[in-house]
Amino acid sequence: MKNLESNICSHIHKAIVSIGKVASEQLSEISLQATKVEFEGDFTLVCFQFTRLLGKNPEQIGNEIGGYLLENCSDIENFNVVKGFLNLSVKDSSWKKEFLDFGDSEIWKGLPGKSERILIEYSSPNTNKPLHLGHLRNNFLGYSLSELLKFAGYDVVKANLVNDRGIHICKSMVAYMESGMTETPESSGMKGDHFVGKYYVQFDQILKSQVAELVKNGVSEDLAKEKAPVSIKAKKMLLDWESGDKEVLGLWKTMNGWVYKGFEATYKRMGVDFDKFYYESDTYILGKDVVDEGLASGVFFKKEDGSVWIDLTNEGLDQKLVLRSDGTSVYITQDIGTAELKFKEFKMDRSVYVVGNEQDYHFVVLFHILRKLGRSYAKGLHHLSYGMVDLPSGKMKSREGTVVDADELMDEMVNTAKERTSELGKIADFEANELNELYEVLGLGAIKYFLLKVDPKKRMMFNPQESIELNGNTATAIQYTHARISAISRKAIQQGLELKLTAIPDSLEKSEKDLLKHLLKFESIVLEASTEYSPAVIANYLYETSRLYNSFFAHESIFQASTAEKVQFRVALSVKSGEVIRACGKILGIVMPERM
Repeated sequence: MKNLESNICSHIHKAIVSIGKVASEQLSEISLQATKVEFEGDFTLVCFQFTRLLGKNPEQIGNEIGGYLLENCSDIENFNVVKGFLNLSVKDSSWKKEFLDFGDSEIWKGLPGKSERILIEYSSPNTNKPLHLGHLRNNFLGYSLSELLKFAGYDVVKANLVNDRGIHICKSMVAYMESGMTETPESSGMKGDHFVGKYYVQFDQILKSQVAELVKNGVSEDLAKEKAPVSIKAKKMLLDWESGDKEVLGLWKTMNGWVYKGFEATYKRMGVDFDKFYYESDTYILGKDVVDEGLASGVFFKKEDGSVWIDLTNEGLDQKLVLRSDGTSVYITQDIGTAELKFKEFKMDRSVYVVGNEQDYHFVVLFHILRKLGRSYAKGLHHLSYGMVDLPSGKMKSREGTVVDADELMDEMVNTAKERTSELGKIADFEANELNELYEVLGLGAIKYFLLKVDPKKRMMFNPQESIELNGNTATAIQYTHARISAISRKAIQQGLELKLTAIPDSLEKSEKDLLKHLLKFESIVLEASTEYSPAVIANYLYETSRLYNSFFAHESIFQASTAEKVQFRVALSVKSGEVIRACGKILGIVMPERM
């Protein structure tokens, strides 16, 4: 639609220059929006923005611009003005040209390449527990954003910073040692990440028991948590790890190895991948040289106890510690160093951190620090902050073992897909392996779409049963629409019909025109979503595509249309709709089945 819209905007620009006798450079870029369904028209221009420039009221401006367009723009056939909004109706002949150009395009190839590299960091798991529901939203957001930006033409690098060190890791290790270290993931029949996560939960159980005993003997609860033998062991183990104790490092490598094997299987099933892994055990020592540089340049300052800080009070923040008095780094120091490392390796123009909104303040501070340090890449840093995921049953707590496990949730969704599909009774001609693949596609598609259709910034409630309904705004309903289109394509091929949009009938039904106009928005939607870093924009467009196609399918016969030209056109319109649905699905990481 860009050629049509661009031409109309160009004529509006000329109209304003002509009407107001103003210089062309006084005007900012003209933009149009889709006319609301309750009004007549295709595009709408908001006229309020021109009142000061032209010295006229919005309704007057709308009527004068509309009159100019009727005389001078061959694309416009009619207009109306509603309270300062100019609604423009486009001629069918102009729409036809846009439709045919779009029909000839190969949208699955993505948009033209751009000379810009973007690094997306997502997932960032801890190696003391398996991935959970919150990780699903993080991974699906990060992967989908990466695919979206690739589709929009950017060079994308997917990175994963693994939190593989620290006191939480030592807690799992201590609990494992307390158990006698007699079992392994293989002997227990558990995935490695679940196996290690079991001991993280056990640590908390041991701690609670020891704290209760100390409290019973008159120790305060806070002091009891510090003095509990298991807490002391975990702290000592962290010190031993940092000093390079061979026995501790050996156990750490073994248990992390179990977790990585488990993560690999989960990532594969999720359908996400990474170009680069960073490990906190490698990066936690980074950043200290940057602190020295910042001290020398006056960005940081040292307090009497030797600790190093930055003063961000002028930015409406506070003072932030960047190096402890004993010379050890804090988390933000590591992030400074890791940002340096990523830029040295990839020279990216932009870097996006997909991290939950509980870290909002951390990233505001980090970005301020890097800007004050004069880092050239600082202007391209972005925190894709997303809300937490709740369940009808309430919040999750990993240390208490009440987390909704990602693997178990995926199993549950695939089993639900199997039950729902079996109830419909349309799978008699499917082979067993085809059915298993279909259940996986439906189950995973349901989770991904449900988590991605909500604006990332919003906290959300995930309802597993609602996510897999065959009607409504669900992946299952959209996948069913695609399967329907695939069946139409197969039948058309059997009848020797052309699948490409090569001709447009002289008159179009409303459902046909509505669908075509919507398909024409695809490129602008991709650009909007990539600018906003929001896969939700794609998801909502995908749902509307499915809804409009089903409306067209319900209102118009395809193979029994009145003329051969209409049959061919409706087949081609169906095929093009299927292409758009698949392209959106690819961006979201959702497979669109050929049969259901």
